[in-house]
Amino acid sequence: MNIAALPRIDEHTTLVTARADDVWHALGETLEQSFGRPRSTRYARLVGVADRTASGTRPLTRGSAVAGFRVAEAVPGRELALVGRHHFSTYSLVFRLEEAEGGRTRLRAETRARFPGPFGALYRLLVISSGAHALLTGRLVAAVRRRAEDVR
Repeated sequence: MNIAALPRIDEHTTLVTARADDVWHALGETLEQSFGRPRSTRYARLVGVADRTASGTRPLTRGSAVAGFRVAEAVPGRELALVGRHHFSTYSLVFRLEEAEGGRTRLRAETRARFPGPFGALYRLLVISSGAHALLTGRLVAAVRRRAEDVR
């Protein structure tokens, strides 16, 4: 899947008081916990995602999966690109880690997606336009920050 070809939806950024390696570790753990929950796997089944269960090597590497996503690229301490598709959308969620002043790390989560057809448009309305996606992605980024900072 060509991630850059997908329309940009949004980006969430936070500054983490931790080194990139700690943020990377926290990111993997948070994704496993968040997408490994029973409600996440039920939702994945409901919308017909391609990757419904966790698989592959851990920590996450190219080809690994969590419910709803397959790892397209994994550069430890720098970038984790997740891709997925289901009945109503083709999407990506890319996490980028950048060094910041004072031993901190800037964590960015960029979402891109395409919503084909009338059911895709309805799904976009329900998930994106409603603000649900922004709320959930913001919570995910904040959870990574808290987990990474708790390591210190």
